[in-house]
Amino acid sequence: MEVPIGKGRWATRSYGFEEISIVPGDITVDPELVDVSLEIGDFKFEIPIIAAAMDGIVDPNFAEVMGKLGGLAVLNLQGIQTRYENPKEVLEEIVSAPPEKATEIMQKIYKEPVRDELVYKRIKEMKDSGIVTACSSIPQEAERMVKIAVEAGVDIFVVQSTVITERHKAKSYTPLSLAKFTRETSVPVVVGNVVSFSAATELFETGISGILVGVGPGGACTTRQVLGIGVPQVTAIADVAYARDIFYHRTGKYIPVIGDGGMNTGGDIAKAIACGADGVMLGQALARAEEAFGRGYHWGMAMSHSALPRGTRVHTGTTGTLKEILFGPAKTDDGTQNLVGALKNSLGVCGALNLKEMHQVEIVIAPSIKTEGKILQQAQKVGMGK
Repeated sequence: MEVPIGKGRWATRSYGFEEISIVPGDITVDPELVDVSLEIGDFKFEIPIIAAAMDGIVDPNFAEVMGKLGGLAVLNLQGIQTRYENPKEVLEEIVSAPPEKATEIMQKIYKEPVRDELVYKRIKEMKDSGIVTACSSIPQEAERMVKIAVEAGVDIFVVQSTVITERHKAKSYTPLSLAKFTRETSVPVVVGNVVSFSAATELFETGISGILVGVGPGGACTTRQVLGIGVPQVTAIADVAYARDIFYHRTGKYIPVIGDGGMNTGGDIAKAIACGADGVMLGQALARAEEAFGRGYHWGMAMSHSALPRGTRVHTGTTGTLKEILFGPAKTDDGTQNLVGALKNSLGVCGALNLKEMHQVEIVIAPSIKTEGKILQQAQKVGMGK
């Protein structure tokens, strides 16, 4: 729906997670009967949760734990894991930096070049642990990185940038052709990030095996402030999911849509699925795990950009093990633990036996859904913040 924002200028109304709510179904099912699995290419994951390729979260150890819990973790190939033989030493500099110096220090740390032998080594460590192995590269380095990654045994390759399109123009380098890249790559290729129906429609034609949705919603990302771009996740996911469905009905090929960013609670994840997502990629929500590499610190992927940093370092703290965050038992009452249990319960209340059935549930615009009747809760939060 377009609304006027001035004389002769119109804008599309879009929505975020806090502006909508899911309507319970006319029937309900036991959460134990619910299937929340996610398929990417020929790989099937028990839970639809992917750990974002962010240095404060994923290292080979975290990836192993995540994989054995039924999910998937993505390693950042342009991160400190592939720049330093002992990344834990560099981590000390990052977490101890004063806030006003954090970006400057990060820029210095990330000037160290990526080492091909470390790319191979990290992926091999992940593969040897017996899990489905995934890694992420920026488009400019994807063709070089994928050769090393495949040789090391990677199972899924992610090409990721702030915004990705098939029709990219550049002056100082040759843009990556995703159609050619997917055709020549022997493993499933997931790409991101997008927020529009039209961009997703073109990307589906390139042979990709998954698509990431979200520009700037992450807790450590400042893209929306720095560049002024982005679309709230509810609308972005719904638009890309619609493009997926049209592509599927025309070709018979179903490409999973993965909501990336902006989700911290089980309720957020359930809403993303209800809007059409087949899975979610989480950053800040998993940075709180004991196994996360950042030890309670989380920072944006573009925070270290040499000319235009678009990220910040946040202190999430450590609230529990990764197993507790994913499966409980929850020690907190804010919805940030037992994410899978919450998602299954949400599907059960809606009468959905799987994620595709959850795509069909009724959604209402409900900006007061988190405050209605919650006067004492709100007062308590204000008091705790003083």
